[in-house]
Amino acid sequence: MEAALKPRPVDDLQAVGLKAYSRVADAWSLTVREAAGLCDMSDSSWKRAKTASFRGELTRDQLLRLSALIGIYKSLQLYFSPDLADRWIKLPNTGPEFDGQRPVDAMIDGGLPKILSVRTYLDALRGGA
Repeated sequence: MEAALKPRPVDDLQAVGLKAYSRVADAWSLTVREAAGLCDMSDSSWKRAKTASFRGELTRDQLLRLSALIGIYKSLQLYFSPDLADRWIKLPNTGPEFDGQRPVDAMIDGGLPKILSVRTYLDALRGGA
């Protein structure tokens, strides 16, 4: 029973998070610059990080960003039709979190606090709050 409760090594979590976020970035048709900006990486770092051979170490902030962005993806998939869910991130938005900006730009500009705020906003929409 103890083996089932043993936490995964950070390297495994990082690899899984990067793989999942890479798929999200593809689904959202993000440019390298957008995908990197959401992760708080340079373009060249993102290009390396999304490969299976990446051996770098992500910061806690970057891991939290990956987790929240994957959660945003899931919320969008549950709330909207598949086509709209994948386009939503790049559509100008007049919602309270975006002030007319595209969500991707608002989150890049606002960093982790904005990403978490958008995640909360979408979860509230989906939950009817």
